[in-house]
Order: sequence, then structure tokens, then C-alpha cells
Amino acid sequence: MPQSTPLPKRIAILGSTGSIGTQALEVIREQPGYLQADLLVAGRNAALLIEQAKEFKPNAVVIGDEGRHGEVRDALFPLGVKVYAGAKAIEQAVQMESIDLVLTAMVGFSGLRPTLAAIEAGKPIALANKETLVVAGELVTQRAREKGVNIYPVDSEHSAIFQCMAGEWGNPIEKVTLTASGGPFRGWSRTQMAKVTKAEALKHPNWAMGAKVTIDSASLMNKGLEAIEAKWLFGLAPHQVDIVVHAQSIIHSLVQFQDGSLKAQLGLPSMKLPIQYALTYPHRLPTDWPRFDFAQYGQLTFEPPDTEAFPNLRLALEAMRRGGNTPCVLNAANEVAVEAFLEERIGFLEMSDMVGECLAKATFVPSPGLADLEATDAETRRTAREALKHPAWRH
Repeated sequence: MPQSTPLPKRIAILGSTGSIGTQALEVIREQPGYLQADLLVAGRNAALLIEQAKEFKPNAVVIGDEGRHGEVRDALFPLGVKVYAGAKAIEQAVQMESIDLVLTAMVGFSGLRPTLAAIEAGKPIALANKETLVVAGELVTQRAREKGVNIYPVDSEHSAIFQCMAGEWGNPIEKVTLTASGGPFRGWSRTQMAKVTKAEALKHPNWAMGAKVTIDSASLMNKGLEAIEAKWLFGLAPHQVDIVVHAQSIIHSLVQFQDGSLKAQLGLPSMKLPIQYALTYPHRLPTDWPRFDFAQYGQLTFEPPDTEAFPNLRLALEAMRRGGNTPCVLNAANEVAVEAFLEERIGFLEMSDMVGECLAKATFVPSPGLADLEATDAETRRTAREALKHPAWRH
């Protein structure tokens, strides 16, 4: 670890009770001399937040649900851990002087304001909340440049690109290729997917993730969101972002340079590696995690994605090309659609229908500010919830 940062590096984890947050705490547990949890933030899971705070003894915790403040405060009072509650408290807490790096792993649009607050305070960002860049990529990257703040990608695909770029920052990228596993329904027809159940969609073949991301992966929306994120993270034009289905999930992404050379980053499908790399960059700390063995993989396969069977990917790529507030509309509509699917109120294919309807009805804003984006998000959620009551796309 660099000597300019006192050891251990003090980490704020926004979304500590989610899939990325709990794995980040596993990394911190395994690297006690290098990493320390300084701030833990959760939405509603007070019980797990209390359990985490008792083990890791952070400086402070924030529970987003203000109704659970007393429960968390009383449980942690003997430890002297500061306890705050509410969305505003999250924005204030990430600016604490003691924090060296902020891992943003909150799900969805809710991660935007805390990320901007951390950037304003000059905190480096380890970004796992892809929606932040999907919704407000131009705004976030501009603020980061103005404040001299580094954004380290945590998504395995973007971490792979970042790792491939090491030593290449002066060489222009010709294109990047994001790999997709294809999810549990790779090769399925639309007729087959019309009867997909929630349980089937939550069984990802390669990755262990939270429910929202798992459903997005099954519909390939996740890959579309990642394409938009890559555009902003690496300063790319839409035509420079390609997607290929790679069922084994061993190659996490590729970078092609202007001389035609390709670099790829490989590894077993585990989020702990990109999480640790983002938290400890530029250092690679030793681990005892399983290693990839070429002898166990007879072949690595690649195929183009089927955007007819998986229209969410097509909708996301169209939103990336159109720009403005369109990706914000896409994200908000998708969040409502996924929630409705998980509640078994709509079918798997109807998620795409809802997103398409919201995109068609939205007011286009070519250069949105934060207020425009928040208004777009609210308007789209109203449209999507109205569509749940009167779905024009159901037959």
C-alpha cells in the first residue's frame, strides 16, 4: 500500500448489507493490516447492520430507514459507534475527514447523491453502483475531474478494462468488448421466456449477486447498463463499446487498441477480486482464493447477443446512443419493472414492454442537470406505476 496513505486505509461502504457490501467486508476481514471499515451505510436491514458494526467497529453507521434509528442506536451505544439515519445523513457522513475511500454499492438511483457528496469532499470513489453513471454519467465524471477525484470501477467488466489499461493510458482505445454470460436463458426463444418464473430468473449460472442485479443479468439489461457505464468511465463513443456472450465468464472484458492488439483480463467469476483491486489500487494484495486452471476448461466460447430475444439490451444501447436524460428514463423504468417482476405482478418479457412504453412517453432533455435528472426519475416512476395499473402492452 502507498506510504502517502496511513495504514490501514479507511473505507466507507454505502450498501454494506447488500451483495457487494458484504463481500467488501469479507475482503476487509481478510486484509486487516491494510483495510478498515470506517463507515457502514444500510437502507433497511438494521439487524445485519448492527451485526456488522459489532464485528468491524466502524467510526459511524447510517441507517437509511429513519424509523429504525432507535433500534440501531440502542444496540450500538455500548460500543461508542456514532449512529445516524436518513438520506441527508448519508450525504453528510461520506464527507467525514477520517474516510480515505468511498465504496458506493447502494442499489439504483439512490446512490447518486451520496456519490456526488463524496466527490465534492474530494474522496476517491470505488464505484459498484452502475446506475450512478447510467443516470448522470456526464455530471458525475465532470465533477470528478473538477475535484481531481479518481473513480475506481468495481463491476468485474469495468475492472477488467481498467486492469487492461494499466501502462496504456497514453494509447487511444479503438474499442472495448464487454463479456456477458448470457444468463440462465441463453439460447432461449421469446416463447420459452414468456413462462419464466421468478425462481428461474434468480438462478444465475456463474455469479452470486443481489436480486436486482441477477434479474437484470437474466434480461441482459445489466449488460446494457454496463455499456453506458463504460462509455463514461473510459471516455468512449457509443460505437466503441461492443458486447459478446461468453458463457464461461472467465474473460471479463477486452480492450482493443488502434494497432489492432487486444488485451483481456481473465479470472474465475468472483466479485471479491475486483472489489479488492478497487480498494487497494495500484497494489495487488496476496489472497488464498481459488485460481483459474486452464486444464479444467476445454474451450472458451463467444457468440453475439440476441437483441430480439432480449430486447432490454437493445433498449439500453439505443438509450446510450440517444443520450441526454434517456438513460435516466431507462434506469427508472427498469427499477420499477424489476421490482414488479420480483413481486410477481408482471411477467419476465413484460419488463421490456414497460421500459419501452416509458421511453416512448418520456420528455427528452438533451443536457440535463441534477434537478432535471431527479425530475425525470420521478416522472418515469409515475409513468411506470401507472402502466402497472393500465398496461397497454398486455394482451
